[in-house]
Amino acid sequence: MKLNWQRPTAVSQLAEYLRVELGQRRWAGRMPGVIRLAEELGVARNTVEGALRELEQEGLLVPQGHGRGRLIQLGGAKDNKGMRVGIIKYGPHTQNDSYIIAFQHQLQEAGFAVGIAKKSLVEIHFDLRRLEDLVKRTEADAWVVVSGPREVLDWFVAQEIPVFALFGRRRELAIAGGGPDKSIAYRQMVRELMALGHRRIVLLAKKARRLPNPGLPERAFLEELAAHGITTGPYNLPDWEENPEDLQRLLDACLQVTPPTAFLVDEAYLFHAVSHHLNRRGIRCPDDISLICTDPDHTFTWCRPTIAHIHWDIQALLRRILRWAKNLQQGKNDRKQINIPAKFVTGGTVGVVKAEKLKS
Repeated sequence: MKLNWQRPTAVSQLAEYLRVELGQRRWAGRMPGVIRLAEELGVARNTVEGALRELEQEGLLVPQGHGRGRLIQLGGAKDNKGMRVGIIKYGPHTQNDSYIIAFQHQLQEAGFAVGIAKKSLVEIHFDLRRLEDLVKRTEADAWVVVSGPREVLDWFVAQEIPVFALFGRRRELAIAGGGPDKSIAYRQMVRELMALGHRRIVLLAKKARRLPNPGLPERAFLEELAAHGITTGPYNLPDWEENPEDLQRLLDACLQVTPPTAFLVDEAYLFHAVSHHLNRRGIRCPDDISLICTDPDHTFTWCRPTIAHIHWDIQALLRRILRWAKNLQQGKNDRKQINIPAKFVTGGTVGVVKAEKLKS
């Protein structure tokens, strides 16, 4: 009896290899392009193209048009309702942030599986090798990166992994993203402080907002100070390590020599930490110092006096994240970014500078 046996072709062998690697989550979200795979695997480009077409016919990959890559769809399911969205937080302190919880619930209600990476960007020290390992170990087809610095977002772009940049250094990158446009609000904030007699104003911003150079809102802050005749420098935008001990050190150093008349604080968790530190030292707000948070927070509604802050429409951002996930689900290459208008809301934590404070 003659056996009907055929030698496996290079295309079929490569297709089988790619099936195994996909099953082991070597790639997530979007498959690398033909050129990159050919160089990485050491095979001819036409062999790679043939293997990818074979996986398309099986439903493991979904073509999205010329130059747009192929969406990974494990299991061959045409209905990608269970697409997995991973979340990488900026720091461990964002674990209970209301907006993260809100969009996590929205995605889950829409049928997406949502998981949070075990380590935050701060905890891996923004190390790209550790980031790569973190992504490989987390089952996710697409990622939401919270407040990602440029090098982190550049890494996702290079891997062709679908990503939504929630805040962070996302401008001019071909990725989806969104966040508030605070530049005008920062300028308004400085002008109102100046009108109340403030000249020594310090902005406490996260590392990703300061380095390698100040972001757009931070630049607007420094430019507005300069427009009012104030020479700006590290005093106005100080450097510090993002941990509670160094925050306390920085606050003590600021208050020791030339105490600020106003602190602008990035994010609510830092605002509460600064407020607590000042209270322990007997420094009253707004009698002795003015405090402003550069973000809204649901806890502010319980505070008296009311908290001066920058307000923006969080719901618009939540809707955008959900739309991005649904577009990916349908095989669309969604790279749209939105900038949400923000405004400064004067609250009871801002006051007039006393004459003795101006002289000290």
